[in-house]
Amino acid sequence: MAEPTRPADAGAPLTVRYFAGARAAAGRTEETASAGRSLDELVVELTDRHGERLAAVLTVASFLVDGVTCHDRRAPLTAGATIDVLPPFAGG
Repeated sequence: MAEPTRPADAGAPLTVRYFAGARAAAGRTEETASAGRSLDELVVELTDRHGERLAAVLTVASFLVDGVTCHDRRAPLTAGATIDVLPPFAGG
């Protein structure tokens, strides 16, 4: 039986950077994760790692992939990408 096809960069690292409330919920400023998965899959992985507090932030956060707003949360994340997690900011 053949193994499922995965992108060539699957398993290569990408960087996840947390800002403001996301940083507090994750308990860190950044970490690495495997590329070759979608943003939706990455959110599940991060929730599994850090729990419900971060999950609550991720449900309302915006995500930048290499500085650009992510519009397709099902597209594979490429190796070397930087994912910024931006919770809603209060201001006035």
